[in-house]
Amino acid sequence: MSQHFDQQVTEKQGLRKVWNVSEFAKRYRLDAREENRLLKLLGPFASEQELLMNATRTPNFR
Repeated sequence: MSQHFDQQVTEKQGLRKVWNVSEFAKRYRLDAREENRLLKLLGPFASEQELLMNATRTPNFR
């Protein structure tokens, strides 16, 4: 079954961006332990909102 999307509606609302968890971890400089935790929690792909809300970074102190 297919569904028609009105282009004007999607431009205003926007679509959810889906990330590869490994690419997200590289872009946000997460360590391997955190990447593995996100993979177990969310699977190989997740929305940007899910990743941002669940990712934690270790603080960099001088």
